[in-house]
Amino acid sequence: MTAAPRTSLGEALGLYLHWPYCSRICPYCDFNVYRARGDDDALLAAILSDMADWREKTGARALASLHFGGGTPSLMRPDWIGRVIETADRLWGLAEDAEIGLEANPGDQARFAGIAAAGVQRLSLGVQSFDDAVLATLGRDHDGDQSLAAIDTALAAFPRVSVDMIYAQSGQDVAAWSAELKRALASGAGHVSAYQLTIEPGTAFGKRTERGETLAVDGDSAADLYEATQDLCDAAGFPAYEVSNHARTPADRSVHNRIYWEGGDWIGVGPGAHGRLGRATAGGRVATTACRRPAAYIDTVTATGSGLSAEDTETLSPLDDMIERAFLGLRVIDGLDLRHLEAATGLQPDRAAVERMIDDGFLVRAGTRIALTRAGRLLADRVTREILP
Repeated sequence: MTAAPRTSLGEALGLYLHWPYCSRICPYCDFNVYRARGDDDALLAAILSDMADWREKTGARALASLHFGGGTPSLMRPDWIGRVIETADRLWGLAEDAEIGLEANPGDQARFAGIAAAGVQRLSLGVQSFDDAVLATLGRDHDGDQSLAAIDTALAAFPRVSVDMIYAQSGQDVAAWSAELKRALASGAGHVSAYQLTIEPGTAFGKRTERGETLAVDGDSAADLYEATQDLCDAAGFPAYEVSNHARTPADRSVHNRIYWEGGDWIGVGPGAHGRLGRATAGGRVATTACRRPAAYIDTVTATGSGLSAEDTETLSPLDDMIERAFLGLRVIDGLDLRHLEAATGLQPDRAAVERMIDDGFLVRAGTRIALTRAGRLLADRVTREILP
């Protein structure tokens, strides 16, 4: 399989597999995760059965991507990963330039060679920080030296490696963050994701914040850190192609995430996995969520062949579909294709609001697309809300 970049993924189909187990639950995480309890043969069997059921729903469409997320899918046995890949190829077929990606923790580097041998081509490594004190605050179970060693191990095993970082923790200044980001950019990885720490309700950090603790920087400091991120990445030859994602070359960009951002379809299997299907279904774009708890997911697949229950499937209204596509599409540097948006939903953003945002320097127009400027990317959600009908 090649790594040739695609011009558009708005008509593509991806497959997302959610492995819900983690060796430790991070205090900032609001994903559907559970403490690892060892191998779960029943869950793997349910996922494979769910995939077969989805093939009946989608029909014959080759997969542009297969992504293992979580949770911590690097905890899966490599032979299990191989079985999922083989099953996906048998059911749908993997496009010649399909991307097979997996998210991993640095502590699982002993598994990397086996994961690569199973067929994974792209590894997203959850480094988050090289500072041991920051890692402890974030609840990570590795240290900075392990992160560096894991990157080297990943580069030796996979053709494409992404390093994930988190910034804007309370007390972090531009100098400290810049030192960490420079290490990621110089690591040899072709892709760096730099995510601003957000405090989500219901997480351990969310509960601590409710008790009065300050765990993230204020808005002005976050803006300074974001600007420093853009400057450093540009200088290092890692331009942004999405608000938080930077790639050395177009071939280093994430195919699977671009399916989300550009309005393509994706199937979600595994406990709590989300999916979107528009082109292959009649009557509107369908949003799906698999049963969240692993036991419920297994029981539902066993009983019905599908990981969905009746209440887990929703046909989005044209307005809801348009809003979702706008929020995701404006995150990418190429911007939102208004022609594709109207073809998919029958709707357009508020033209007067778009012109106002262009005049204010937050948006630019390029042909049939509108895109956020650098100033606009700093206020991406706010600008998007402004232009919605």
